[in-house]
Amino acid sequence: MANYTINDLLYLMARLRDPNQGCPWDLKQTSQTLIQHSIEEVYELVDAIESANSKDIQAELGDVLFQVVFLARIAEEQQQFDFHQLVDQLCSKLIRRHPHIFIDGQLFNHSNQNSQREAISEQQVSKNWEAIKAAERVTEGRGGLFDDVPLALPALLRAVKLQKRAATMGLDFTQARSALEKLKEEITELEQAMDGYQQQGTSAQSAEERMIDELGDVLFSSVNVARKLAINPESALRGANQKFTHRVLAVLARLSVDQSGNGRHGEQMPTDPELLDQLWRSVKHGD
Repeated sequence: MANYTINDLLYLMARLRDPNQGCPWDLKQTSQTLIQHSIEEVYELVDAIESANSKDIQAELGDVLFQVVFLARIAEEQQQFDFHQLVDQLCSKLIRRHPHIFIDGQLFNHSNQNSQREAISEQQVSKNWEAIKAAERVTEGRGGLFDDVPLALPALLRAVKLQKRAATMGLDFTQARSALEKLKEEITELEQAMDGYQQQGTSAQSAEERMIDELGDVLFSSVNVARKLAINPESALRGANQKFTHRVLAVLARLSVDQSGNGRHGEQMPTDPELLDQLWRSVKHGD
C-alpha cells in the first residue's frame, strides 16, 4: 500500500484540474461553489469528533484538507497564491503570535530559547494574542474593532466573537451572575412584547418586529452567560439538540409508534397533552 504525502495530494489535485485530461466535475468548481462543500465537510468533522470515532475523524480531516488544497489550487490558477505560500503565511503568523515560544521569531533557532523563556499563564497568552491581532489589523488597514469578524459566521459563533472583542475595550460583565441578570431582564422585555402583540390596536407588524428584536436580545444575552461561564454555546446547544432527539424517540418508543407517528398496527399517535407530558417527564427523569 502506497504511503502518499502532501506533495502527492497536490499533484493529484493538479491532475483533477488539468484543462485537457481533468475531471469534468472538479474543473467546473469555483471558490464560490466550494463554499457549501467546505462548510458541510467541517460539520461532518464535528460529528466525527463528537462521536469519538478515530477512523471517522481521520477520514473527515482528510476531506477538510482536500477542500483547502482544492481552494488553494483554484487560487494558484488565478495567480493569487499557491498552497506553499499559504503554508508559509500560516507558519509566519503562528510564530509571530507565539512570542513566548519563538522568542527570537525563528522557527528552528531554539538553542538558547528555553533558558530565556519566562513562565506565562494561559490568560496572558490570550491577552497577548488579541493584542498582536489588533496590531495586525491596523497594519492591514482593518483597524476597526469588528472589521475582521466575518458576517458569514453562524450567529452564535459571531455573537461570541463580537462579545469577546468588546470585552477587550472593557465593555463586559464582571461575572456570570451579572450576565444572567441581564438575560432575565431581556426575557421580561420579550414577555412584554408578547403581551403587546395580543393587545388590540397594536399593529401586528410592529408588534412582531418588536418580538423578533427582543428574542434576538434574549439569544444574545444567553451567549453572554455562556461566555462568562466559559461554555461554548454552540456545543451546549448541540448537546441540547441531541438530548431532545433522544427524548422524543424514547417517548415514541413507549407509545409503540414509529418516527412517522404510526403505530405498529396502523393506529395514530395519541394526542392527549396530559399523556404526552407525563411520558415526557418520565423519559426526562429517566435520562
